[in-house]
Amino acid sequence: MNSVEPELNVSKSLLGRIDAGDFPSAVYVVAENGAPVFADALGNAVMAPEKYPATLDTIYDLASLTKPLVTGLLCAQLVQAAKLTIDAPAANYLTEFNRPDKNSITIRQLLTHTSGLPAWRPLYLLTTKKEDTLAAIANEALEYKPGERVLYSDLGFIVLGFLLQQLTHAPLVELAQAEILKPLELQRTFFNPARAMQTGIAACETGNAYERGMCETAAPSDPAANAARANTHWRSEMIWGEVHDGNAYFLGGSAGHAGLFSNAIETLRIANQFIAERSELLSAETCDLFTQNMTAGLNEARSFAWQFAATKDSTAGGALPADAFGHTGFTGTSCWIDAAAQRVFILLTNRTHNRSLPFANINAVRREFHSLAVAALAGR
Repeated sequence: MNSVEPELNVSKSLLGRIDAGDFPSAVYVVAENGAPVFADALGNAVMAPEKYPATLDTIYDLASLTKPLVTGLLCAQLVQAAKLTIDAPAANYLTEFNRPDKNSITIRQLLTHTSGLPAWRPLYLLTTKKEDTLAAIANEALEYKPGERVLYSDLGFIVLGFLLQQLTHAPLVELAQAEILKPLELQRTFFNPARAMQTGIAACETGNAYERGMCETAAPSDPAANAARANTHWRSEMIWGEVHDGNAYFLGGSAGHAGLFSNAIETLRIANQFIAERSELLSAETCDLFTQNMTAGLNEARSFAWQFAATKDSTAGGALPADAFGHTGFTGTSCWIDAAAQRVFILLTNRTHNRSLPFANINAVRREFHSLAVAALAGR
């Protein structure tokens, strides 16, 4: 890859945000026709107890990118194999959802965040056993009638993770390994990275300060808030090499909504599976699921596990076409795909590391990254 001025603009912009304190490191890959065109690693992936510079090999906690890259992809594979029907009720597969308020929720609604399930709950405070997690979610009241509107929900994808395990009779980690990671020959992508790999992983927050704050500001009558005040679940050490998300941590480091670790190049390998001309795991017909607006007329434009750039205020920005689809992760990650042009834009940061609350909102950074990256591609 040759260094040209448009590409340098991408790196300069991100370095400026590192200097401003938005995040300590950033690694990006801009790809076309299945291969990287521009890539760079900037800043320090770890700031303390000693500094470790970011490299293109640095592994990041991808957070909610797990939703499309693992859960969405696995669901698509089962649809392709005629083992999962997207308009079937989830209750057909999960008995916990066979109840009056939830027996109409479909797989499609879970995948498009239109199930009506709440956005988030501290499941680790609602139950003491991870085996009871699905029942705890089923006991939560719906925020909206299923299909009425888009409400981004971690809980919905946690449910999908359980559904995948129910259908395949395999733990999510084993399923992902067998159906995605091994076929793609990925070496630096996994759940629960080995301790020996820690220095090659970008660090996250010290303790659970953010989630703890979410729990402690709940209504005093909320049992979860009372448990939070009793200090029953919090990590105090720097979260480095283990999943940042509290619910995924409670579930053993792997869940349908979070837990995947990877570097930028291998994240690209998975992202290419959603492009018909590049996918090694899905047929062109199955890839059409990712380019269909399944929430027309609602408050967001969403496809099968992805958000469209057409959504108002999406992190795609104005440089990507309306039918580009993407996702972000709380730790500071994002992946956007322009399937028609066979382009992928991956930006990995660790915005929660070595930073005090509130963490920087980096959506404007993401939009500028896409704008500069598209300009860089045009300026080759």
